[in-house]
Amino acid sequence: MAETYTYRARDAGGTLRTGELQADSDALVLSRLREMGYVPLEVKMKSSGLQREFTLRPGRVKLKDLTVFSRQFATMINSGLPLLRCLSILEQQTTSKELTKIVVQIRTEVEQGSSLSQALAQHPKAFSKLYVAMVRAGETSGSLDGVLLRVADTLEKEVALRRKVKSAMTYPTVVFALVVVILVAMLVFVVPTFEQLYKDLGGSLPAPTKLLIGASQIVRKYFLFVIGGVALTIWGLRRWILTEKGRRLFDRFKLKIPVFGGLFHKSSLSRFARTLGVLSRSGVPILQALDIVAETVGNSVMADAVRDIQSSVKEGESLTKPLSRHEIFPPMVVQMMAVGEETGALDTMLEKIADFYDAEVEATVDSLTALIEPLLIAVVGGTVGVIVISLYLPLFKIFELIQ
Repeated sequence: MAETYTYRARDAGGTLRTGELQADSDALVLSRLREMGYVPLEVKMKSSGLQREFTLRPGRVKLKDLTVFSRQFATMINSGLPLLRCLSILEQQTTSKELTKIVVQIRTEVEQGSSLSQALAQHPKAFSKLYVAMVRAGETSGSLDGVLLRVADTLEKEVALRRKVKSAMTYPTVVFALVVVILVAMLVFVVPTFEQLYKDLGGSLPAPTKLLIGASQIVRKYFLFVIGGVALTIWGLRRWILTEKGRRLFDRFKLKIPVFGGLFHKSSLSRFARTLGVLSRSGVPILQALDIVAETVGNSVMADAVRDIQSSVKEGESLTKPLSRHEIFPPMVVQMMAVGEETGALDTMLEKIADFYDAEVEATVDSLTALIEPLLIAVVGGTVGVIVISLYLPLFKIFELIQ
């Protein structure tokens, strides 16, 4: 297991350098320092004491950090630097602590004789099957730098796509949370004041007012139970979605949501086309490429369709013939891929499809923002208005209540 070592060394200019490295032994640290062009002065194992580092998602790396890592890696490979030297430099300049740990382990595995793709495959939480397959193809073809640049471009577009989808979801989520907070605040602090007033006046109350007062009493008496029940329900739903059946039903439901279903569908189509296109261009065999696409497309309905296509291709069918049997793929996608398959330019057509749906996602996000804003304002106003009207209904009959 790799240990952390501290070192003191001088660089080529004579400047004193200090830092930390992870390695299996001090000999490996000394070797690595020399590869970096340093003259080692002191190397010793760092005492961990009672310090412990905790991460919420160990082994996972942000796509943004992975994009920067890939682009820097490609630049150094293209410059002719040896693979181990590249990994040593990346280890030093990577800002993500989690990625730094992984790079140290990858460098150690490469030193012990593993190929880069084999070393990357040992860290599936950081490097997906797509990443590993493309690196393996780059190693085989001798174009690792070009493949890494292609990976970086793909990751950047994936980050941009996720950002667009999140931007469309953030506003309604925040407004919904605001409505819940307003509703709870009124039930806990405002409604009890009117409840006492109407109790002193006597008489019968309208049904909406009784319902509101009853809800207020339940929330005040069982507030912790209500919060616990909501939290437990959310936890249960999340656990259910993680199951295979739950995931399929949830993904199918997402595609049918009136406002956001089209957005989810277009983003999945973009991810499908871009992933398959970049794998085809990198020289990954079609069956392996389809297997990777099924795992990375982000929607189980589309993943099932891709696996069905893979089975048909294994039996000798063309790629686009089984594609037309699945409604999730629009006719335009099928026709463009058919033309690409006939002309031998499938990767180019897939890239055009991905760019088209990226633009569609951006346009959909803009239109949703313009559409949702007045709707959400109406929801907030309607919620508060219903509560206020329910509270003031008895005051319209104030003379009947006074005895």
